[in-house]
Amino acid sequence: MKFSYLLLGSLCILFFAVMPAQAFTAKTLTITLNGNGDAQVDMQYDLTFVEQAAIFFHVANPASELQNALQENLNEPVTVVRADSSSAEVIISSFAQVTQSGGITTMATPAFSFAHAEEVMKQYWFAPLISPDLTPQVTTITFPDGYQATFNDLISIPSVSHTVA
Repeated sequence: MKFSYLLLGSLCILFFAVMPAQAFTAKTLTITLNGNGDAQVDMQYDLTFVEQAAIFFHVANPASELQNALQENLNEPVTVVRADSSSAEVIISSFAQVTQSGGITTMATPAFSFAHAEEVMKQYWFAPLISPDLTPQVTTITFPDGYQATFNDLISIPSVSHTVA
């Protein structure tokens, strides 16, 4: 009987010791531009059991956090199209600046960062239970002509300028 309590207690201690090391982890961020500068943004992420429970009980909303982070950085309206426990899709109007000169079209995306959003997430009451990582493992920006700019493990994405063929 004492062995059962000891085993159960050890498992609980192990569970609580390992749990804070797990958290929201951004996997990929894909930004697809259309010709007028609007962007479709897809973010893939992993959530822990605790975070999934927080979403289920409406304590946290990753789509809302993504929307707020992008709106704050870009000062542009962001529309959430879809969000679930592993991904979110948003539309950003006028994301890229489009200029035309002499029949040549150039598009420039703004620089943006998830660093502030990561700090905001650390302010929640459940922050001690999680360790969020909003740095996408891979960020890809795709222009209308198929050109792609790719960044690995950057929390702050630089501006990208491209002459569209």
